[in-house]
Amino acid sequence: MPLTATCTECGTAFEVSDSLRERYPGWTPSRCSACHNGGRPSRPSARPSTRQRAGSGGQLTPQQVLETFTEGPLTGVFTDGSADPNPGPGGWGAVYVRDDEIVDEAHGHEPQTTNNRMELTALIAGLDLVPEGETATVYSDSNYCVQLINEWAEGWARNNWRRRSGPVKNLDLVRTLYDKARARPELTLRWIKAHDGSRWNEYADALSVSYRR
Repeated sequence: MPLTATCTECGTAFEVSDSLRERYPGWTPSRCSACHNGGRPSRPSARPSTRQRAGSGGQLTPQQVLETFTEGPLTGVFTDGSADPNPGPGGWGAVYVRDDEIVDEAHGHEPQTTNNRMELTALIAGLDLVPEGETATVYSDSNYCVQLINEWAEGWARNNWRRRSGPVKNLDLVRTLYDKARARPELTLRWIKAHDGSRWNEYADALSVSYRR
């Protein structure tokens, strides 16, 4: 059954489809589609990603992302990181938004790194964007990093940071992120699908590759 929500802007009740709830579990939109789009008809949900639209090896800028995408959660921290090639030069980006407005953001790059190191670095920076005591959901499109912190790291810590299969890779960043996450129980780490048109995940991706421009 679709979930019924109330728009915080106009007060109108509207339905949140099952497909949207499955796509973004735990998220409920705060505004109806009419208010979200400024009274304009809502845009199609299936939008090409920043990398698909850019073509020719380029990417959209953060501003172009905001002009292009409207879908996805509008409150939370969104992080992304990558290396191209992997390993190779890489970058990371994180943005904290509240009701579709940017609260804070950060990004950086390394001359020689890996995808996972950049994803972990983005998450570390993302946690730091939220003031202590303030609740927020932190989104990453790296399911590996989300599972690492939510499911695996606690056991590794009890075992003196060792896995049955061998040493923990990127241990410096893993321990830093784990310690920060444990110290911030008001923050929830959640996976989000990569490059499917989610506005702020696409924005974090654009931040992460800004060093190429």
